[in-house]
Amino acid sequence: MTPGMELLLVGLAFALLVAGVVGSLIPQMPGAPVSLAGVYLYWVATGMTEPGTLLLAVLTVVGVLTWVVDFVGGAVAARVGGASNATAVLAGLVGLVLFFLTGPLGIILGVAATVFAVEFYRQEDARKGLKAALVTTAGMLASGVVQALLTGSILVTMLVVALV
Repeated sequence: MTPGMELLLVGLAFALLVAGVVGSLIPQMPGAPVSLAGVYLYWVATGMTEPGTLLLAVLTVVGVLTWVVDFVGGAVAARVGGASNATAVLAGLVGLVLFFLTGPLGIILGVAATVFAVEFYRQEDARKGLKAALVTTAGMLASGVVQALLTGSILVTMLVVALV
């Protein structure tokens, strides 16, 4: 590989790593897979020598863990808040649709409204519906923070790899 091509791939790898952190803060954006793509692109660009095998495995585990948090964070929060599995699934579908229509704020508000409406209807109790909606919303936001911290740790680790 030519030095110019290597430099281009390394630059693209770090662009993906930064995009992974940003993506982890935006609901329904795949921050973890984008971060892992950056790690593996960097690994390929360096002739599969950096990061080393052990660190590559650790970063992969962190990336997969981050992806799991992305998928289950909102559903777990909905269950903790008292929402049913069906409510969590419906709220997830509403969030997915709203992603394309309204962006991040619409997703959060739409999911909260969906959880409240379904749980109010299901339990005939506004307080329980409100609790489920608030806990679900807090869980979604907390999930985003955890994802940002994990993808940020991947980025910082790769910066250390590149600079050392």
